[in-house]
Parts: sequence; C-alpha cells; structure tokens
Amino acid sequence: MTEQHETPPTGVSKALQKDIPQATVARLATYLRVLAVLADDGVAIVSSEELAVAAGVGSAKLRKDLSFLGPNGVRGVGYDVIKLRDRIEDVLGLSEGHRVVLVGAGHLGRALVGYGGFRRRGFAMVGLFDNDPAVIGTTVCGLVVRDVAELADAMDTLEPTIAVIAVPDAAAQGVCDLLVEAGMQCILSFSALALEAPATVEVRRVDLAVEMQLLSFERARSAESAAEEAMSAAAGSLMPRVPMTTSKGAVVQP
Repeated sequence: MTEQHETPPTGVSKALQKDIPQATVARLATYLRVLAVLADDGVAIVSSEELAVAAGVGSAKLRKDLSFLGPNGVRGVGYDVIKLRDRIEDVLGLSEGHRVVLVGAGHLGRALVGYGGFRRRGFAMVGLFDNDPAVIGTTVCGLVVRDVAELADAMDTLEPTIAVIAVPDAAAQGVCDLLVEAGMQCILSFSALALEAPATVEVRRVDLAVEMQLLSFERARSAESAAEEAMSAAAGSLMPRVPMTTSKGAVVQP
C-alpha cells in the first residue's frame, strides 16, 4: 500500500490529467463507484486488497492506478474512504459537478432522466429536448420537454457541460451538429452510429447492442470452457486401469 502523510489539496493540474492512461481513468471511475457505496455504508477505512476485490481488479494494478493521484494511503492502515473518493472526483473533474442536457424524450431518454444515480454522482439533468409535438410540453421527472429548435437559445440559461443524445440513429448526426453549433464540447451518444464532430469536441458512444454482444461472447466462451472441462473429466474416468507391480512382485490394482 502506498504510504502517505497528507492527501494532496484539491485542484488537479492539466499535466497530471494528461499523464493518466485512459484505461486507468476507466478503472478510477469503478473505484469511485465502490468508494461511494462504502461511504454510504459508513466505512471509514478500506485496504487496497478490499478495494481491489470490490472493484474486480488485482491489488497491484489498483495501487499502480492510485499512484497517478499522488500519495493517498497509510501503510498498514489503508485508504481513507472519503479522502480517496474526493481525490478521484477531483481528478475526474467531478468536484464541481456537471449540468447535463438530454436530447430525445423517448423510452431511453426518460429512463436516463429518471435515474437518480446521476445526481448522486454529480450529474444534474437540467434540460430535456425533443422534436415530437406529442411530447413537447410534457413533464418528465420535473423537467419540461422543450422543442429541440430552442436548444441553441437555451444554452446560456442552462449552462450545460455535457450533452446526451438518445434519439434514433437517423437523427443522431443532426442532433450532434446542433449541439456542436450550440457550443457543446462533451457529448455522450447512445446511437449505434459513429458521429462526426470537430477534433475539439469529445464524443463518446455507448452502443447497448455491442455491449450485449460482448456479454453473449463471454457466455459462449464460458460454456465452451465448461464443456471442455467436462469432456476432460469424462475422458479421465474412462482411461483403463493398469495394474502396478511392487518391488516384491505383488500386483496392486489402482
């Protein structure tokens, strides 16, 4: 475990953020989720081994990931759950929270707006937009669905830092263009299509079908491994038993 005396003050330099590998950033988000649960349960100190097991990684990899944040733990004692959570939030740019606008008030969009976990993790839904006259003006979890044509004009008032696209694939690129024109620099898309945007705009894509295909592959691989193990066990049980002879000539059945 990394030894430390004081957790570094909040406020992360751009240089530090650039030095952290993308894979480590993804795992930091996982550690943050675990730490949030521990904090809610009133756990004050967690060891690297406990945190690693809960996050599903090796303890060596966890310690290496956390080393990018500077000294954070006390040898033989563990990590202060609250301090480490706050430190990771700072590195991930979550300290001041984010304001999120979502385009697409269909089933997926409504489910995302209604998910309380976003707010608990610093993401506040502040605007919901659609182009369907049947849903414009309706209320979803306290947000009035606004006409997407008002998107650009609403930016100054809503001051969003992240935009989410939850529209059919055919409309996704057009919505992305609108968001870019409105000044959005961070966009999360649930479209299966790869969206085009300027290099200065960060677009991340979540394809639920691909994620399920990956799960299908893992399931098939696990089933194949189980079948191979069963066949090996069966073959072993069918091997002929060869009598063995002791040094004195006695025959011993296996």
